[in-house]
Amino acid sequence: MSKSNYALRLQASLKAEAERVAAEDGTTLNQFINVAVAEKLSALRTARMFEERRARADVPRALEVLDRMGSDSAPGPGDELP
Repeated sequence: MSKSNYALRLQASLKAEAERVAAEDGTTLNQFINVAVAEKLSALRTARMFEERRARADVPRALEVLDRMGSDSAPGPGDELP
């Protein structure tokens, strides 16, 4: 994996808190920041993926399928709630 350097300017209080949390987690500030950026990117990608899926959704068709699958019969063997 290639690495690159980036001069990051953090507010002193934010840096101190990040250092404290990283130390509590037994890691370095650098690793903490890498994980935080990766988590944020993952959250943004996930939100975008759901937005794309929502845009492709055919709600009337989905409701039609659910109506066909619905039933008033009792649960089948193994479908009971504990």
